[in-house]
Amino acid sequence: MKARSSHGRLAERLVEGRDDAGRAEQIIVWIERRPGAVWAVGRMVNPNHRAAPEPRADDYVWSGYELDDALEAANSTLEDDCVVSEGDGSTAKVRPFRREELLEPLEKFFFGH
Repeated sequence: MKARSSHGRLAERLVEGRDDAGRAEQIIVWIERRPGAVWAVGRMVNPNHRAAPEPRADDYVWSGYELDDALEAANSTLEDDCVVSEGDGSTAKVRPFRREELLEPLEKFFFGH
């Protein structure tokens, strides 16, 4: 299940893992573009168990104006979750966030191509 945001989510990754009790757990890490030219990185655990799909304020791990900083924060968060997931026995590979995947939808929005 994808968590939804009212802002412009441009990319997300899903990490499958196990919680401390050994139950299946889903972690979503995403990058979004917010009003005022602000980038934000979020991380949500088990969104399918929530009453409302919207991210809470404490789901955000970073926000700022620089795309490179957003990519660094998102990939660092993603890497941490993947390392833990691998330690729990997962063999799934999750690709890192790339600058191009964020710029492409922005160019379409701003320039129509």
